[in-house]
Amino acid sequence: MPEETTSIDYVMEKASGPHFSGLRNPTASSASSSAFADANAPRQPFVIGVSGGTASGKTTVCDMIIQQLHDHRVVLVNQDSFYRGLTTEELKRVHEYNFDHPDAFDTEQLLDCIQKLKSGHSVQVPIYDFKHHRRSSDSFRQVNASDVIILEGILVFHDQRVRKLMNLKIFVDTDADVRLARRIRRDTVERGRDVNSVLEQYAKFVKPAFDDFVLPSKKYADVIIPRGGDNHVAIDLIVQHIHTKLGQHDLCKIYPNVYVIQSTFQIRGMHTLIRDREISKHDFVFYSDRLIRLVVEHGLGHLPFTEKQVVTPTASVYTGVDFCKKLCGVSIVRSGESMENALRACCKGIKIGKILIHRDGDNGKQLIYEKLPKDILERHVLLLDPVLATGNSANHAIELLIQKGVPESHIIFLNLISAPEGIHCVCKRFPSLKIVTSEIDVALNEEFRVIPGMGEFGDRYFGTDD
Repeated sequence: MPEETTSIDYVMEKASGPHFSGLRNPTASSASSSAFADANAPRQPFVIGVSGGTASGKTTVCDMIIQQLHDHRVVLVNQDSFYRGLTTEELKRVHEYNFDHPDAFDTEQLLDCIQKLKSGHSVQVPIYDFKHHRRSSDSFRQVNASDVIILEGILVFHDQRVRKLMNLKIFVDTDADVRLARRIRRDTVERGRDVNSVLEQYAKFVKPAFDDFVLPSKKYADVIIPRGGDNHVAIDLIVQHIHTKLGQHDLCKIYPNVYVIQSTFQIRGMHTLIRDREISKHDFVFYSDRLIRLVVEHGLGHLPFTEKQVVTPTASVYTGVDFCKKLCGVSIVRSGESMENALRACCKGIKIGKILIHRDGDNGKQLIYEKLPKDILERHVLLLDPVLATGNSANHAIELLIQKGVPESHIIFLNLISAPEGIHCVCKRFPSLKIVTSEIDVALNEEFRVIPGMGEFGDRYFGTDD
């Protein structure tokens, strides 16, 4: 690798500032200037509440969800950490104190903690000593902002204010006898109590509190999991739902024809690299090509297919699918040409046309050149442009394709990043085409640039930005 190539570890760790690309759609809302101010603001995390009776398997369910969400940052906050410390008088009569009553918890502090985490701030969670029934005065657990926050506890559904902070509420439903057996084992081994005191507390406080507070909160659950951690099917379905919600941008809910490829740390890492203004041209091209290939593969997945059977080398019959045969690419010159190699690598011998549109001012556009396959009206078209900014050039190119006889529903527009204004502009005018992108950026700023963006893509890719 050349000496000037930036260290990959360095680039991954370095924070990237705002970069610019594209022209502003003059009809876009002026609210984008405030969006620019929040360009580096964290996205709202997905908050999951997990409730259920004592020893129902809540922690096991949480651990299984965390393990399957390995591509995302997940933090677990236990309601038990927010027990109020007992006073001297309460400690003298600790066996008469009801730890399963809502008043045993500092709900105000719990509420403040979750609100701060949702706002992207780190918090210090108290550490509770169950043997001495008080909080540690000199130590806390540092919890950082994350993609997913899991709040677990017997009474996390009890307070309406806490419930409103949750995106998904799960109730773990386990047989009472199983829960009692687990409670005895846990409190004797982990919390230093004897069996008689555990049984006495269960009969006097735990069981009545479950009937009075925990069980009634079951009605607020979105999902009820019978058998707790033993119910692998339910947990798998929940994790799939969470993955869908995490990968779904708000615009995808407005426009069902907009698809953002599922984000992973690999994809985020490559975006971090190509958005860094200090990266070398060699690395910019390398990681841009990797991302473009992913977008192209995802776009190809939206093409129609037919069932096909083949005979394998073992003389077995395999039922699969046959690729769409009538296909072509069209690049919007010049940046769109950077995506052609990835398309050729995925589709052997594919025909590729070109459209050159001249921008004159904020809204002016003039077709300068077009060379398209003669039978393009019979083909599905992959329209290529790495940055969807205002949507003006894209709209002009799409109009041309439709004039040539291509059905709107046969057009798939592929790009690396999209501005919300561009998505609105294209989707409102052409609701039947599909847009496939790897990330949706924050907005267009006052200078008509995509924020945070990645600069003038064509200049950086082809080395003409000096």
